Amino acid sequence: MTKAIKLLTALPLPQRARLMELAQEVSFPEDDRIFEAGARADRFWVVRSGAVSLTQQVTSVQRVTVASLGVGDLLGWSWLFPPYEWDFGAEAFSPVRAYEFDAASVLDLCERDPQLGIVLVRSVAEILAHRLESTRGRLMEHYALHGRGSL
Repeated sequence: MTKAIKLLTALPLPQRARLMELAQEVSFPEDDRIFEAGARADRFWVVRSGAVSLTQQVTSVQRVTVASLGVGDLLGWSWLFPPYEWDFGAEAFSPVRAYEFDAASVLDLCERDPQLGIVLVRSVAEILAHRLESTRGRLMEHYALHGRGSL
């Protein structure tokens, strides 16, 4: 399994400092919906404190938590890939403090600093690969325990 990485610590210090110049400190109260699946993805966050649940709407009234994020975790990657819409929803599981980044500003910075752009995209890809492996493992455990269907 891939190792979980934290976006900001994965960046070399000079690139991290340049990215952090774009950071805005924000907070979300417990149970706040941060974003909904299908909405325009034009920003991302790095969690500073608290916990965030990534959710998938499975029926008109039921949401399922597909991942939990905590300190240092990247929240949101859909801003990087067309069609720039959230694939999941996100909800503050507890009060959350985070660094918020405007996607257009970050992408502009990446154009001006290609080294930052490469490291940033590789880091996001590594984070996604780890989350995919974790999700696959949880699904396999679920099906092994409950014996329903096949993968």
